[in-house]
Amino acid sequence: MASRAPVVTGRLMLGFRKWYYNLCGFNKLGLMRDDTIYEDSDVKEALKRLPENVYNDRTFRIKRALDLSMKQQLLPKDQWTKFEEDVNYLTPYLEEVIRERKEREEWMKK
Repeated sequence: MASRAPVVTGRLMLGFRKWYYNLCGFNKLGLMRDDTIYEDSDVKEALKRLPENVYNDRTFRIKRALDLSMKQQLLPKDQWTKFEEDVNYLTPYLEEVIRERKEREEWMKK
């Protein structure tokens, strides 16, 4: 029984994460999780490093979401971003930018 506990807990956590993902509502506008990150200086630098097609896709999703929001509408359910399809396209670039900034700050202290 003890060996099954992590599996059950993992499934339960996944179910909770999916529920919370849908509760947030950004997926109903066709947005991905990384589209909703607040744009501070680190995020702006990470956006500059995105491949052009990924950046253009992000821009399209955000413009579409703004348009839908202005009209107080949602996408049809078959066009919602699914939990399984949501990829962290910006996070690796953002982590790199933050790591570089911290490294620079440490270097400047010396």
